[in-house]
This record gives sequence, C-alpha cells and structure tokens, in this order.
Amino acid sequence: MKGYLGFFLLIAVLTAYMWRDTFDPESVRGARVLITGASSGIGEQMAYHYAKFGAQIVITARRVDAMKKVVQKCVKLGAKKAMYVTGDMSDPADPERVFKYAAEKLGGLDFLVLNHVGNTNVELWNGDSDHVRSLMQVNFVSYVQMATAALPVLETSGGSIIVVSSVAGKLASPFVAPYTSTKFAMNGFFGALQNELALKKSNVSVSILILGLIDTESAMNKIRGYTTMTAYPASEAALSIIKAGATRQREVYYPWFHYFTCLINNIFPFMKDLLLSGLSAEYMD
Repeated sequence: MKGYLGFFLLIAVLTAYMWRDTFDPESVRGARVLITGASSGIGEQMAYHYAKFGAQIVITARRVDAMKKVVQKCVKLGAKKAMYVTGDMSDPADPERVFKYAAEKLGGLDFLVLNHVGNTNVELWNGDSDHVRSLMQVNFVSYVQMATAALPVLETSGGSIIVVSSVAGKLASPFVAPYTSTKFAMNGFFGALQNELALKKSNVSVSILILGLIDTESAMNKIRGYTTMTAYPASEAALSIIKAGATRQREVYYPWFHYFTCLINNIFPFMKDLLLSGLSAEYMD
C-alpha cells in the first residue's frame, strides 16, 4: 500500500510541475485564430477569451444568426478582427473550404482550434452503424481534413493545432458508443501526429484537451437522467484550452483530476467494472 501511495504522490508532484501556469496573454495578442463549433458552448467561450486577449478570430459553425452575435460581442471585447464563415462538417468539402477562407482573410494562421461536434443521443447502443459513419465524418474525419490543410500554413507561422477531445476518448463509456468511438479515433490520430511532427522536428505543436463533463446547454440536455456527475464551467474549460495551446502542451485534462481518473482506470480496470455493475442495476430497475 505504501508503494502505491508513494507512486501516486510522485505522479501528483510531476503533474503539478508539468501543468503549472506559464501562460502569457501577450503570446496570443494579434494571433490569427480559427475556431470551429463556435456558435455556442465551449467554442463561443473560447472566442470571447481570445477576443479579450486581442486576437484576430474567424469562427465557424452552421447557425449564421448565432455566429453574428458571437462576432459582435468579440468586437466589443477587444478582438483585433472578428469574422465568421458557415461550415457544415458533415459535408466532406467544407473543412478545407472553411480553412482556406480563414487563412485568406487572416493572412495565415497561428492557431487552429478544432472543437465542433456532431449530434448524437445518450442511449444504449441501438445498432445504427450509419449514424456512427456520419458521426465519424463530423467528429473525426473533418478534424483530420482541417489539420491536413492547415499543416503547411502552420509550419510557416510556427503555429499550433488545438484538439478538443473528451474523457470519453480515454474511457469506453456506456450510453455513448458512437460518440466515444469518434473520440478514441481522434486521440489516436492526433497522438500519432504529435509523434510524427516530433520525428520531423516540425515547429507545429499539437495540443489535445481531455475534457470532463462541461455545463453547456447541449450537454446538460443530453445527460439529464443518466448521471449526477458535476458539470464544470464552459468558460473555465475554454480558458484552459487556450492556455494549453499557447504554451504548446501535448495533453491537458480539465478538470485536472481526470488525469488520475484515466490513470487509475489503466492500473485498476476492474474498478470500472464494479461501478458499471452498480449502474447497470440502477438503470435496469
């Protein structure tokens, strides 16, 4: 037991050192930023933080009226530039089109923030493989398309790709099989890309953000009745994402303790089985 306690204490100390806050707001002043999925939720909050730091911002989503309001607020908050472009990431032609628009309007790019997510229900697996296929296009393939288009531009600027992922991409979660499969794919691809860029001594960084439950309206509506987990503020999550990208961290967890959630699951996988057995009994009653 003492050996395990010492191990976890060492991990905690190393984690605190690695995740100490070294963010300098000046590092993003004037930066050219493209944020996907920014008409609401975490993406909207990221746009506001970047605006306060004086960045140049292009946001994209499907809802024009919502994006117009976000852009107007960004200008009031101090954005050097703020624009929007509509994009439907279920259309394979849109990811590259959106990127090209942003790079042209901003004269290059410093941060590509991949945050959009497709619609899926919280329910037991219903056998709908077509839904998995379409969700993969939005949640995974479009991320790969945008990152691929952006790499030559980001290589020139020494820029960063920021990937918003989830604890569901580290722990196979019940009731969200299609969603969690897309997040596992995302973590795998961008983890491999980090290693390949390091091998090539590229000056492009990739930051992967592993988020827990965030209190966005969409998430709260979907999980009602399925969990009593605490949801954390979208604004705080958005700021942690921006800081991670600006300081070029490889992987960051928000809230921070989910690092240990995933670590403990890897060391003691049977604990999840115990939790799920209790959940199963509760769900089936």
